[in-house]
Amino acid sequence: MSNLPEPVRVVQLPDGTFTYADHLPAPIQPGPQVVHQHIHQAPPDRTMQRIALGSGIGAGTVAAGVYFGPLLVGALTAIAANLALLTFLAVALAWGVHTVIKSIGGPDGQQAVKTFARARRGRKGK
Repeated sequence: MSNLPEPVRVVQLPDGTFTYADHLPAPIQPGPQVVHQHIHQAPPDRTMQRIALGSGIGAGTVAAGVYFGPLLVGALTAIAANLALLTFLAVALAWGVHTVIKSIGGPDGQQAVKTFARARRGRKGK
C-alpha cells in the first residue's frame, strides 16, 4: 500500500467553486526575486522606411520598393546568369573551332592559327 500515489485533495475556493489543490498558485515567498530575461532577435530596422515616410513620398512608394526590390535583384541575377552561360558557350565554341582548324586544316589551317595568334599579340601590345 505504500507505493500508491497520494490522494488528490479537492478544495473549495472563496467564490464557491471546487478545484484540485495541485492547481492552486504557489504562495508568494519572501526573498530575492529572480528575473528570467529572454533575449530575442531584434525586429528589422525600419529606419529607411521611416525616413521615406517622413519625407512625404508615401507608404505606396515604400511598399513598392519593398515588393519590387527583391524582384529586381532576382531579374538582374537571372540576366547575369544567362550572360555567363552565353559567354561560356561562346568561349567553348571558339576553342572548338580553333582546335578543329588547327588539327584538320593542314598547312593552311596552321598558318591561319599562327596569323590569328600574331594578330592578337599585336593588339595587346598597342
